[in-house]
Amino acid sequence: MTKIQEIAAAVEAGKSKIIGELVQAALDEGAAPLEILNVGMIDAMSIVGDKFQKEEIFIPEMLVAARAMKKGVEVLQPHLGDAEAATVGKAVVGTVSGDLHDIGKNLVSMMIESAGFEVNDLGVDVALNQFVAAVEGDEKVNVVALSALLTTTMPAMKETVAALNASKARGRFKIMVGGAPITPEFCKEIGADAYAPDAASAAQKAKELAKA
Repeated sequence: MTKIQEIAAAVEAGKSKIIGELVQAALDEGAAPLEILNVGMIDAMSIVGDKFQKEEIFIPEMLVAARAMKKGVEVLQPHLGDAEAATVGKAVVGTVSGDLHDIGKNLVSMMIESAGFEVNDLGVDVALNQFVAAVEGDEKVNVVALSALLTTTMPAMKETVAALNASKARGRFKIMVGGAPITPEFCKEIGADAYAPDAASAAQKAKELAKA
């Protein structure tokens, strides 16, 4: 097993304690930093996401894998050089106005970051003008992910999507929505670009949207 394969196995197993040593060892052996990131970590997290969608693993396992990857990236970061080359893009993530739920949103942030995005997590109860300011103020943003966990905040999601659709920067980003009460039909109705039923799907969908 190569060092990069060992890194991938450690990410999948959520072995945060040894991942840093493995990344350093791979670097010492001359492995390319981008290969360590893309093959050793991002590809491994894609496998974790697939297993989650097939219900072979559950949220706790997905979380520990994402945390392990984060630890590995901390060691890798100084060696990546131009960070732009290592990212798929930048995602703005947040729970819409009036909604204070953050567990799903946090998991989506971690999974999108694990897919190779830089993430600007705006938090919970985010006003629509904050979302608009985040995309208009940063040309790197190419995905916006909105979360709503309450049926009572679905109108806020609709208003936020409308405001983003009216943004002068609309041509360079895609809008993704999700959360317990959200459906593909509601996504289409409010003018968002994509719906994701869970965090693993959100990461996969974000990559598709970034390439679109």
